[in-house]
Amino acid sequence: MAGFLDRKIANSTDATRGQPLAARVFARKDELEEALADLGPHDNPLLRQAIETALATCYALMTGDIAHPSDVVARDLTRWLERNKHLAQGTTRSRRR
Repeated sequence: MAGFLDRKIANSTDATRGQPLAARVFARKDELEEALADLGPHDNPLLRQAIETALATCYALMTGDIAHPSDVVARDLTRWLERNKHLAQGTTRSRRR
């Protein structure tokens, strides 16, 4: 049991802390797209909907110069990262390896 507790799954939001905001957003977006692709058509509809909503929000925020977002967009992207950092955590193929 102790080995199980020691294996903490790091989410991409925390793992990329200190990197530029654009890199962090792209890493999380890619992770969520992979999780969505891994879900079957009838697997966990609530999770599917949550992932699709998170991705739609991200796509809407990623307009203009993502490397140099306005203060408002940067704030919203940061909030998006924090709000969705545990969504679908541990469900992607790369996490199961």
